[in-house]
Amino acid sequence: MSWKDSNRHKRILRDAEAGRYGVIAAIAYNIEQIIGLIRAAETARSPLIIQFFPWAIEATDGLLVRTAAEAARRATVPISIHLDHAQSESIIKRAAELPFDSIMVDMSHYEKEINLQKTRDLVTYCNDRQKATEAEPGRIEGGEDGVMDTAGLEACMTTADEVDEFLNTGVDVLAPAFGNVHGEYGPRGPQLDFNRFQNVRTQANGRINLALHGTNGFAPELMKCCVAAGVTRSNVNRLVLDDYYDHLRASVDKMPHTQLIEEGIQKVADLTVKWMEIAGSAGKAKRQNCI
Repeated sequence: MSWKDSNRHKRILRDAEAGRYGVIAAIAYNIEQIIGLIRAAETARSPLIIQFFPWAIEATDGLLVRTAAEAARRATVPISIHLDHAQSESIIKRAAELPFDSIMVDMSHYEKEINLQKTRDLVTYCNDRQKATEAEPGRIEGGEDGVMDTAGLEACMTTADEVDEFLNTGVDVLAPAFGNVHGEYGPRGPQLDFNRFQNVRTQANGRINLALHGTNGFAPELMKCCVAAGVTRSNVNRLVLDDYYDHLRASVDKMPHTQLIEEGIQKVADLTVKWMEIAGSAGKAKRQNCI
């Protein structure tokens, strides 16, 4: 068995592809959110991907990542740890020494040929250290906390022709640009080009998993449409964290700090369970032995 067959991130997405459901990939910024996300996965009996931006490596010297990886190992459901939008060679090489199951090699801020070459080289580096990888063909518009703002760059929708070009780099997951936006969508809301997504999926032909980026403000029905279209992993941020921050703002001076933390954890858990049910992953976890 190769390392890719046993890689937790790849196993989770392989099962989602076979079962035709979506897996929530949630950004975490602190230990309360890590605990809440894992509580949700255990409650819903759902697989889960916990994501970090490179900020978490730099600000905590990797400690937050190690904490999440230890918690994931102790869980009784499959949970992988993923680095989202690693946009420099130095942070990718640093991350490859941490307990990530997967790293997004995001060179989309370069022109396509440079993107492809850098992606190929860094995928090899990550694979040598048994990390699954993700890349972004085209360029998803916008930015958020942890993602370089591409406002000064031309947004490029992913084409079917680019699928094979990126497959040749060795990546395991593609994050296509089909009208999705990092950050906020504005008054018009999401305007997704599902025909373009289907062309990408047809070209991929099951050789690679497809991830959805940019879900802030999504309605449940839109998430269900994305999963039905073939998205196996949906990156979420505000969708699972809004209630947590609302709770902090409303309650910070009204209760003991310990109670504030405990109730915040539950806010994350409750909202995440809701989105696991929407994505169809609730009840789909295959039991794993905790350490």
